Amino acid sequence: MENVLRPLIVIGGSVVLTLLVTWAVDRLLRRADARHGETPLWGLLRRCRLPLQLVLCAALLRGSYRETGLADGHVAGVGRTLTLVLIGAAAWLAVRIANAVVDATYTRYASAHRDPARVRRVRTQVTLIQRVVSAVVGVVAVASMLLTFPAMRAAGASLLASAGVLGVVAGIAAQSTLSNLFAGLQIAFGDMVRLGDTVVVDGEWGTIDEITLTFLTVRTWDERRITMPVSYFTSKPFENWSRGGAQMTGTVFLHLDHSAPVHEMREKLRDILRACPAWDGRDYGLAVTGTTPTTMEVRALVTAKDADDIWTVRVTVREQLIGWLAEHHPYALPRVTTAPAIPAPGGVPHPEHAPDGEIPRRGRG
Repeated sequence: MENVLRPLIVIGGSVVLTLLVTWAVDRLLRRADARHGETPLWGLLRRCRLPLQLVLCAALLRGSYRETGLADGHVAGVGRTLTLVLIGAAAWLAVRIANAVVDATYTRYASAHRDPARVRRVRTQVTLIQRVVSAVVGVVAVASMLLTFPAMRAAGASLLASAGVLGVVAGIAAQSTLSNLFAGLQIAFGDMVRLGDTVVVDGEWGTIDEITLTFLTVRTWDERRITMPVSYFTSKPFENWSRGGAQMTGTVFLHLDHSAPVHEMREKLRDILRACPAWDGRDYGLAVTGTTPTTMEVRALVTAKDADDIWTVRVTVREQLIGWLAEHHPYALPRVTTAPAIPAPGGVPHPEHAPDGEIPRRGRG
């Protein structure tokens, strides 16, 4: 009977004590969250309940499993297994707590500052800090697990003796990875590009969707994802439309006949923009910027508060101007000229107007 009750008391007692402690901690966090609603930290810390339970239960069992009398021949194996579980759970709990603190800090900062560019910059830095912390904690946890094995501790001395050679070899082999890693840190704290920035890379227009320590994802207007190494943004030029403010100026080019009513088009452009909600009212204009033998180039200049609105204003102006010309001034649209050419001065007829069978002479001889 004792062989049955003792394991039940030890294991059951550890589980019950774990549940009671985590319930008390969760209740305290809930009260703190209700009392301090200005910060989401306490609510975020409640997400740590599961790793906390695992840490407490593994720690209690690690200290009392010998009292169960079970698996007496495998005491070392059971103890090492519980130690590995305890290390992994502690690393999980540390990552959860660090993420909760960082997220709460970012949320308070975002609610206190209304500058979108500054908020995106902090968000980029926070995201990379979370990834760095998770990576460091993970590496330390794995190293701690390996050191629990005696064979690994014995091999550690020999590994340290050859650390110089291995470091050189690893540095050469991981040169591109290390360059991307340092480029990611440079992007995070150098404020070169931020989450949510509108960029043009290799002719593709899109928004920064994700930034990691090694790669960066650009979400294009047609919902494609372009993944690029972060070292690209530190070594090659690219356009960042969100730097220095989100306001933008756009152009709409039309190729029209030389007889197009430019003055009336300028008035129509003003009416179109006044009825367009995406126009920010800062500026507009219409001018002839070029000519060809058959057409002239007309440029409409418009403004908007960001890249999305400038696209809406440009397509609206282009569509409505062409529709207005087609309805009220169809002669202004470009067309293929099929009329006979005017005869050249000097009485020499054009070849098309020469009598049948006669080739006009252009000189004596």
